[in-house]
Amino acid sequence: MFVSPAEPFKIIYSLFEHEYLGYLLESYVVQLNAKGEITYQTQNVSSKNIKEFASGLDQLDFDLVKLMDNIQQDVILKKFNTRKITPQEFFTRVFDSEKGDKLLKETIESYLDNHRKEIFSKIRTKSFFIMSNDGIPTWKEIQIMQEPAKAYFHFERQEEQTIYYPIIKCGPDKVKFQFKNATIINDLPAAMLLEDKMYLFDKYADGKKIKPFLNKPNIIIPKKIEDTYYHKFIVPLVANFNVFAKGFEIINEEHEGSPQLIITEIENQLLQQEELFGSQKKIQIDKAEETKMYVDLSFKYGSFEFRFDNFSNPSYVNLEKSEDSWVFHKVKKDLDREKEVLLAVKKLGLNLKNGRLTLPKDEVLDWLHANRNSLEQAGLEVVQNLKNKVRYFLGNSKLELKIEEKNDWFDIYTLVEFGDYSIPFVKLRKYILNNIREFELPNGQMAVIPKEWFVRYSELFSNLEMDDNENPTLHKQHIGMVNDLEVQGLAVTMMSRKLQTLKNFEEIAEVELPKHFKGELRPYQKAGYDWLHFLRDFKFGGCLADDMGLGKTVTTLAFLQKIKEEKPDAPSLLVMPTSLIYNWQKEAQRFTPLMRVLIHFGGNRAKSTEFFGAYDLIICSYGVLRLDIDFIKNFRFNYAILDESQAIKNSTSIIFKSVMKLNTQNRLILTGTPLENSTTDLWSQMSFVNPGLLGSASYFKNQFQNQIEKQKDEAVLHKLFAKIKPFMLRRHKSQVAKDLPEKIEAVQYCQMTDEQERIYEETKSYVRNQLLNEVGKEGIKKSNIMVLQGLNKLRQLANNPLMIDENYEGGSGKDEDVFYKLQDVAEEGYKTLVFSQYVKHLTLIRKKLDDAKIPYYYLDGATKNRQDLVDKFQTNPDVKVFLISLKAGGVGLNLTAAEYVFILDPWWNPAIEAQAIDRAHRIGQTNTVFSYKFITKNTIEEKILDLQNTKKQLFNDLITNEEGFMKSLNSDDILSLLD
Repeated sequence: MFVSPAEPFKIIYSLFEHEYLGYLLESYVVQLNAKGEITYQTQNVSSKNIKEFASGLDQLDFDLVKLMDNIQQDVILKKFNTRKITPQEFFTRVFDSEKGDKLLKETIESYLDNHRKEIFSKIRTKSFFIMSNDGIPTWKEIQIMQEPAKAYFHFERQEEQTIYYPIIKCGPDKVKFQFKNATIINDLPAAMLLEDKMYLFDKYADGKKIKPFLNKPNIIIPKKIEDTYYHKFIVPLVANFNVFAKGFEIINEEHEGSPQLIITEIENQLLQQEELFGSQKKIQIDKAEETKMYVDLSFKYGSFEFRFDNFSNPSYVNLEKSEDSWVFHKVKKDLDREKEVLLAVKKLGLNLKNGRLTLPKDEVLDWLHANRNSLEQAGLEVVQNLKNKVRYFLGNSKLELKIEEKNDWFDIYTLVEFGDYSIPFVKLRKYILNNIREFELPNGQMAVIPKEWFVRYSELFSNLEMDDNENPTLHKQHIGMVNDLEVQGLAVTMMSRKLQTLKNFEEIAEVELPKHFKGELRPYQKAGYDWLHFLRDFKFGGCLADDMGLGKTVTTLAFLQKIKEEKPDAPSLLVMPTSLIYNWQKEAQRFTPLMRVLIHFGGNRAKSTEFFGAYDLIICSYGVLRLDIDFIKNFRFNYAILDESQAIKNSTSIIFKSVMKLNTQNRLILTGTPLENSTTDLWSQMSFVNPGLLGSASYFKNQFQNQIEKQKDEAVLHKLFAKIKPFMLRRHKSQVAKDLPEKIEAVQYCQMTDEQERIYEETKSYVRNQLLNEVGKEGIKKSNIMVLQGLNKLRQLANNPLMIDENYEGGSGKDEDVFYKLQDVAEEGYKTLVFSQYVKHLTLIRKKLDDAKIPYYYLDGATKNRQDLVDKFQTNPDVKVFLISLKAGGVGLNLTAAEYVFILDPWWNPAIEAQAIDRAHRIGQTNTVFSYKFITKNTIEEKILDLQNTKKQLFNDLITNEEGFMKSLNSDDILSLLD
C-alpha cells in the first residue's frame, strides 16, 4: 500500500522487537484522512525514497531515517558478515547461547546501542508508536516524556546485610515502574518503555543497573560478600547515579585534573590486558618477543589517581574502608580537560585504546624521547611504575658534533649529554656500533640512546678512527658524509675554502697543461684534468665517468704527462681490457710521445718488475695482472689506474681481489658505466679508489643496497650519492654539447682471440703465397679477381671467422668489443647506427642482440619498407639500434635521431664511410655525432687504413669503387697488405 505525497501525510517512527537484535525502529509515512487523522495506509520510508516526501519532513526526519536504515537486519548482515549466508543462519550462528560468537555478538550489540542512543537523543518531538505483532506500525502510540528520567539509588547498610533499591523520577513526579511490565529497550543511556510512555534517562544512566529491579523490590547484599560487592557493583552505581546512603559515607569532591602517562615494563610471561568491552583476558607472551611496555593514561584529582575510563561516567570513585564502615569518594571528572589530553596524545601518534596501549619497549621510549617537549606543553607527566625493576632516564638528551679539518683527516669533537651527565664519546661509539641502546648512568638509571642517533650517526661512527690519544678522527675521503651532516644541520664543520671547492669541481683552481702534451683539451676535458690534480693534492682516489666519446683517455694522458714532468719517484700502472691496450698505446704515441711506455703483455713479457722503474707508464690487461699479481703487488706505483673499471664490479672475483693488492700511492678509475646492474657495482669500484669510503661489503649491503634496491628508499639513495659525489666526475654529452665539435671520429682497435688469430695467420700465408705465384705469372692487371677474393677472405676473418666457417667456435675480439659498446651506448639512452658492408656480419650482430633481448631495426638490399623503418627509428624511443648494410643504406637516408655511428669494417674508399656517417650528421641533427671505426689489430684492416692515408687525394679525386681501387694499386701495395 503506497502513500501519496500529493495528499496529506505525516511521518511516524515505530518500535519493534527483533528475534536476535533486540529493539529496533523503523520509519513510515502515514496517509491522513480529511480530519487529519492517521489511517492504515502506510508506507516504509528510507533514504532511497525519502525525497519523494521531502515537503512534509524536516532535517531531523532525514537524520532519523538514515540512522534507522543503519540498524536494519540486512544492513547488519552486510556489515558484519562476508560469506554468502541467509540472515537466519548468520544470526543463529552468532547469537547461540552456547556455541555463538560472543565477541562478534558484543560488537553488534555495541553498534546497535550507539545507534539507538543517537536516535533517542533526537526523537523526543516526533510521533512514536509500537508495531503490532502482525506488522502494523501504528498499533499503539507512545508518549515520549520530554523531561529526562533520573534514577536515585538508596542504600541502607545494616549489621548483617545491605539493602538497596532505585527510585525513578521524571521531573517532579515519581515513576512507579516495578511490577508494571516495564521494559529496558536501551542500556546506555537507559531507555525504558512503561505502558504507553517512553522514559529516556540522562546520558550516564546504565539500563543494566535498573533492569534487576523491574520485577524485584530491592537487592540484599549479605555481609560476607559486602567487600566484593561494594567494589564491583556499588562503585559504578555511585559513579553514574545519585546515591543516598545510610550506614556508609559518600563524599562529593571537585579537584583540578592532572594527566599522567604511567609506564609499566612487562617482565612476566603473562600479560593482563583490557580488551574491548572491558573483558579481561590473559595472553601468553612468547619468550622470544622483545620486551614490551604498558602505557596507561591516568588522572590525578587531589590525592587520588584514576585510570582513564573513556568518558563512560561523569565521576571517578575511590572506595576506602573506614574502621567498620565505608567511604566513597566521588570525584567529579573534568571531561573537557580529559578529552583535550586524549586528543593531544593521539595527535602525537600514540593511538590509545580505552586510555591504554601495549607496545615494544623501544617504540615507547623512542616516542617519549621524540615528544618530550610536546608532552610537557600539554601538561602531561610521564611516570614510571614503582614496580618496574629498571628505572629509565626520560629527561633531555643531546649529541652535538663539531668537525674540523686537519692535514689528512678531520678531528671530531663531540658533546654527549643525558641530563646532567656527560658520556665519554668512546663509550657511546661502542654502543652504537654494536646496536646496543641501553647503558647505565652513574645514578643507576638506564639511559636509552635515541633511535635517530643510530640512523643519523652510525655511518659516521663506523668510519671513525682513533688516534694515539683515543681521540676520534675521520679520513678526508669522507668529505661527502661530512657535507651531508652539515646540510642536515647535524654537525658544525670547519674546513678550508680549498677543500670546500671539492663539492663543486667548476671552482677548482686551474693547472697548466704539460709542456710536452701534443694536443688540445676541450673546456670540459680541461676541467676534468684540473679535477684530477685536485684529488691528487688531497690524496683522494677518483672516478672519471664521462660518457663514451668525451675523451677520458686524452684527459688521463695529459694528467700522466704532467706527472712525468714533475719527475715522480715511481711509474704509474694502467690496467685495462686486452682489447684496449693497442688503443692506449697509439693514443700515448700521438699525445704524449715523450712518455716511456712499457706494454706488459703477451707470452714473452718479463715475469718480474725488474725493468718497471725505467718507464713512466706500465700498461697491462686485467688478465695479465691477475696472473702476475704475486710479483706486481710488491712494486710501489705512483698511480694505479683502471680503465673500464666495471671489470672489477664483482667483489668476489679474482680480478677484484688482485687489484686490491696493488701497492700504489694514488688510485683512479675510468668508466662510462660505473653502475650497470646493482649498487654493489659502485661499492667495489669506490672501494678500490678510496678503501673504506663505503664501509665493508656487509655494512654497505645492510645500510645502502637493501634499502635502495628492495625498499626503493630515495633518502638512502641521496645519502649514497652524497658520499661518492666528490670522487666521481660524470658528464653526459648533453651537458658539454657547447664544447663539442659537430662530428667526432675515432678508431677503436680490437684484439683477435687466440683461435681467430691462428686461423687468420694461416689463411694470410696461404693467400700471400698464392698471389705471389699468380701475380708472377699473369701480372697484377690480370689477377684482380684473385686478389680481391683473397683480400676479402682476410677481411672477413678479421671481423669474425663465422662469416666463412659456420662451425667456428673460437669467438671474435671485434664483435665482443662492438657488442659491449653497443650495450653501453644503448643503456645510456643514445641511438646508434651500425654499418657493415657484409650482410653476414650484420646477421651475427643481430643474433647477439636477439639473445640479449635488445630491440633493433634492420635494413639491407632486400628491405622493401625502407622509409617506414627510418620513420620508426626516428620516433620510437624504445629502439636504440639500427643495423644497416653499407651499400643499401650509405646514402639517401635521414637518421638524425642517432648520435653514434659504428663502422664495423673499413671500406677501401673512406668517402663511402663518410657517406654512412652523414646519415646521422646532416641538417636537422642538433647533437654531436660520434663515429667509431672498428679495426682489428695486426690484420689487413690496419693496412687499409694506411693505404687510405697515403692515397687520400687519389681516393678523393678518382676512386669510387673496388675496380678503381684495384687499378690504383701496384704489386708492392698488395704485398704490403699481406705483411
